[in-house]
Order: sequence, then structure tokens, then C-alpha cells
Amino acid sequence: MELFEQLKELALSTGADVIGVAPIERFKDFPAQENPIWIMPEAKSMIVLGHRTMRGSLRGTEEGTFFSHYPALGLGYVNIDIVPLTARAVCRFIEDLGKEAMPIGDHFAWAATDEYGQLRQRYSVPARPGQPAPDVRLNLTKLAYLAGLGEIGWSGKLLNPKYGPRLIFGCVLTELELPASEIVAPGTVCTRCKSCASACTGGAISADESETVSLGGYTFEIGKFDRKRCELGKIGAEETEDGSYKPSKYSPFRKKPAMLPFESNDICAGRGCMRECMIQLEEGKRITNLFDVPFRRHPAWEVDWEGYNSGRIVNKTLPPNAPKPIAEANANDINE
Repeated sequence: MELFEQLKELALSTGADVIGVAPIERFKDFPAQENPIWIMPEAKSMIVLGHRTMRGSLRGTEEGTFFSHYPALGLGYVNIDIVPLTARAVCRFIEDLGKEAMPIGDHFAWAATDEYGQLRQRYSVPARPGQPAPDVRLNLTKLAYLAGLGEIGWSGKLLNPKYGPRLIFGCVLTELELPASEIVAPGTVCTRCKSCASACTGGAISADESETVSLGGYTFEIGKFDRKRCELGKIGAEETEDGSYKPSKYSPFRKKPAMLPFESNDICAGRGCMRECMIQLEEGKRITNLFDVPFRRHPAWEVDWEGYNSGRIVNKTLPPNAPKPIAEANANDINE
């Protein structure tokens, strides 16, 4: 059995669903602060492991009844428990061959750049002249694309030909030289229908403005992304005219749920970039992981907060799809 096939069998048996390889040369033009070349000087390959988010993990949010599952088990459990397990298993195999290997997850708390790609001021300095400042922040979407695990869609997410947007990534940077995976051409999965933009809870993905990306020998466009809008949309918040926040129509919670360890309190569960994209890809049979019944089985829910308030005050009648208050005393605390 070829070495890569042995690695693939090991990765799949320990929890990964897909695996690809990007030779280190594919990163030669990356900015220093996001370039894995600086992490391991003798590296030859970047192995990327994809782990699917269960379609069923999106169900509770889709129905509007069980929101805690997706951030805790749909994301958190995979990132915290499964990704390290599969990456470590692959590393053990490689290091037993006498080649160095580093397991890498989606966690860059010490990065010299922030989530917006800007250098943190007065944070860190290069340990040696000519090196990037610690820590380097890797873009796992770009790594997965260059490892042949899918194309980058209009949403900016990696769309896999089998699982669509439902993959969580871990990596192994190694001195072992492996055969390169073929890069997936733009247009293979994503049709640029822009449903991700229209369904996004925070309006974070633009349907009209785009950014041009040149990567892996291809040039393509993705929707312009507003991270602040995404962060608000994730927690189901909407900014008011006076600068305060209130629950949006995409959240049934009066108050933001408590933060979970290591994970954001994700109310939206990728309403646009994940769920709507998946729905469109399944309906168009653009991916191969298909199911017996459609994911969306009735109209998507929205909470009529204005109707809820006026209904309670005027005639004590709850409007359609308004959540029943736990106690009368909580009926008017919408702006807390």
C-alpha cells in the first residue's frame, strides 16, 4: 500500500472524513504572517484533514428548538476532541518513520495578527531578524483549498464536493514528502447563486461587492465580508439607532446565551454560509453526500419581536411564532 493511502486509512479510521496534501511550494507567495514555511524550515508537505459537521447538528437551530447543540457538539467537540485526535494519529505515524510532524488545529490565540488580519500593536517582535513576529496565524480555508479539499465559494467558505460547507479542518505540517492533491477548480461546487448572502443573519456577505482572490493557479471572486456584522449575526444581535443592541428576528433569546468554553455562542449556525448553502447544493445535486429527505421541511423561522411586544401590551395575545415568556415579569425586558 502506498504511504499516502496508509495515512488516509489511518486518518479516516480515527475520525477524519477527507484528507488532502499541499506541497510546501504552494505557499511560497503567502505573506510571512500566515505562511507555514516559517513554522517548520524543512517542511515538505501540509496535510489537511476535513471533519464533517453532522447535518443533524444543524437540526435544532433549523427548527428553532435546540440551539446549544451546534456550538457545543457540532463545532466545539469536533475542534477540541476529534481534530487533535486525528492529527496526532497522523503525526505519530509520520514521526515513527523518522520525519518530524506538527499537529495544527484552528486555534491561534497568540497570533501576531488579529481576526481582521491587522498586526496587533506593541504585541510581539520577530525572534530572529527577517522572521515574522510570533505567532503566525494560518488560514485553514486557504490551506484546505490548496490541499485539494474543495473550492472557496462566494461565502468565503471551503465547499467540498462531497460535504459542501460542512467541514472543520485540522492540519499536519511535516518534513515527509507526499504526492500533491489536485486543486479543485472554481465552479466545480459553487454556482455563485449568492443565496448565502441573502440568508446571512447579519448581512455579513455582500451579494453585490466582491473581492478577487488569486490562489493555486486560479483567480476567482468571493463576496465582500464584514466580520463585525458576522459576529453580531452569530449571537442574534441587532444594533439600534442609539448604539445599543437588541435581539434580531433571527434569535428567540431575549439575552445572549452564556459563552461556552472555547467556542462562540453561535445562534445562527451558519444560516447563510452553512445551512442555506447546503440546501442549495443538495437541491442542485452539486455535492454527493445526499439524504432521503430535504433539510428544510417548512419555511425558515423568524421571531416578530415588535409584534410580540405590541401583542403583549395591547391584547395579551402572542403573535405567530413568538416565544412564550417564562414569566410575566420578563415580558418587557427586550432591550436588556
